[in-house]
Amino acid sequence: MYAQGGYGQAPPQQQQYNAGYQQQQYAPQQQQYGVPAQQQMTEQPQQAQQTQQQETQAAPTDQSKAQPIYVDTQHDDMVHDAQLDYYGTKLATSSSGELIYAAILFQTWYLFYVGIALSPKHAQLTLYLLYPVKDRTVKIYDVSGNSYAPNATLTGHSGPIYQLSWSHPKYGTLLASASFDGSVLIHRESRQGEWILVKAFVGLHESSVNSVQFAPHEYGLVCAAGSSDGKVSILTHGGESNGDDEWTVEYLNDTPLGVNAVSWAPYGVGKEKEGEDEQCEPLPPRLVTGGSDNGIRMWTKNASTGIWEQTVVECSDAHHKDWVRDVACAPSIIPGMNVIASCSEDKTVIIWKQGGDDTAADEKKWSAKVLNTFEDPVWRVSWSITGNILAVSSGDANVTLWKEELDGVWSLVNQVEDAAGGAQGE
Repeated sequence: MYAQGGYGQAPPQQQQYNAGYQQQQYAPQQQQYGVPAQQQMTEQPQQAQQTQQQETQAAPTDQSKAQPIYVDTQHDDMVHDAQLDYYGTKLATSSSGELIYAAILFQTWYLFYVGIALSPKHAQLTLYLLYPVKDRTVKIYDVSGNSYAPNATLTGHSGPIYQLSWSHPKYGTLLASASFDGSVLIHRESRQGEWILVKAFVGLHESSVNSVQFAPHEYGLVCAAGSSDGKVSILTHGGESNGDDEWTVEYLNDTPLGVNAVSWAPYGVGKEKEGEDEQCEPLPPRLVTGGSDNGIRMWTKNASTGIWEQTVVECSDAHHKDWVRDVACAPSIIPGMNVIASCSEDKTVIIWKQGGDDTAADEKKWSAKVLNTFEDPVWRVSWSITGNILAVSSGDANVTLWKEELDGVWSLVNQVEDAAGGAQGE
């Protein structure tokens, strides 16, 4: 399934948010999740959209092959992200929103208003007006088979929304959104089509929040966000079982040039404990980041001290030469082995591996291999649930699927045609 609408475009980086963002006041509502519920931020779709289910118009092809669903998101501006939930039954898309400048000319000699400029040549006054495109929304769709239907439209951000993340269903239907306005909002579906804002991290960062992702559910209800201010925030919910419904925020100083992507490593177990029969220690939480310094880092939470420790993911065989746009940790297949995919504006995708080889002299050493060099910058990478196929979204509007062969060579197995985009251009 693929959602059309400019997905994969690069968000502005290293830019302070100076649009006068004001903290919104949210009226408390009935507590349903255990987290203090706040103002309902849902704008229900129009009745015509609610009752009408849109069917996929697929060309008559081989019915034995799965056909993609092309979703008309109805966003008024660029779509930055599209995410399916755990079960693949809900699709969330996020949009941008820009200020449009309109100039109005007045034939007059009087300069009487702040914000107007005098044209010496024509002795005219030009009044510049700002018309905001009030999209900046998250749209949610219910997906079933080859059809989809609008579920809700979420608002609350005052800037473009760059990334979304669904929580594990253990914690309910939660959706986190990261925005240029420096905030992270967490919404929850209380009933079908009804969403409430359970937590608003307003002013979480001093600059744009470019990436957000929930951690594996084994670590609790935890979320990480990366920002252009060079920091990563770890958002942790106290938990209902402990009688603590509050959230705590912890900051990691990653790179001064800005963080573009975050990705949690999968939950796993390490080696067997010495002196104990067939018992393995669970691996501590690990978080991978990609930044504008062209580097990749892995943060590991020390089980004894609770302090996050940083290690640089590097190898002499390969490295990125431009901003790292996305990183993705592969699902755990081989115990003790870490696999990371990274993409960059240098048009390359690199696969990083660590451990998993009994003959390796140093288990902490990383190896790196360039999967492919593309014709355009690469914006996103995403692993299949089995961890053996990697989807790559590049600046040429193509999504390609790659698989590693037994000899370690990565080969192209499929390419998703931009049928919807082509149709619009005709």
